[in-house]
Amino acid sequence: MSQTRAFRHRPALLIALLAAGASVLAGCTDDKAGSSSGDTKFVQGTGKITKVKRGERQKAPDISGKGVDGKRLELSDYKGKIVVLNVWGSWCAPCRAEAPNLAKVAQDTEGKDVQFVGINTRDLDRANAKAFERNYGIDYPSFYDPSGRLILRFPKGSLSPQAIPSTLILDRDGKIAVRALKELGEKELRSALDPLTAEK
Repeated sequence: MSQTRAFRHRPALLIALLAAGASVLAGCTDDKAGSSSGDTKFVQGTGKITKVKRGERQKAPDISGKGVDGKRLELSDYKGKIVVLNVWGSWCAPCRAEAPNLAKVAQDTEGKDVQFVGINTRDLDRANAKAFERNYGIDYPSFYDPSGRLILRFPKGSLSPQAIPSTLILDRDGKIAVRALKELGEKELRSALDPLTAEK
């Protein structure tokens, strides 16, 4: 290929590379538009919190794998507890903003049959995820899911955690009772969680 032709193709290549990079980060944004983020299978946070009545809830998949700490982790280990399942990445600004709220509520509800579990995604180096947990006092376990494989286990059309950050709250039967496609404040998290802890 001549130098002239090679030069002509460079702008197109640059545009393609920039578009690919943008699609990976599109899930983690303050934009509330809810548009798709390409091949990553994530969407932007809509700012919406969805609550489901007791008789209408869908079962969450029993995900399992290695944790950020390298140990085996299974969602089924927390059967009979209310599980707060939070999707996060150390590179995600809204995740950093909500982390202290999650850590605080996790500590406050420790004796109330509530278990917080994270799904760390898109962190290609465990060291970054571990540093995030140290910096924000995250004591609960997180799955290490750099490729997003575990998140794709949630059935199509279900209340899947399809944004970064997003949070699901599972009832004591392992069914999805709440989904938040947004950064959560402490007050919002408590108001979503309290009715479930009161359920018998």
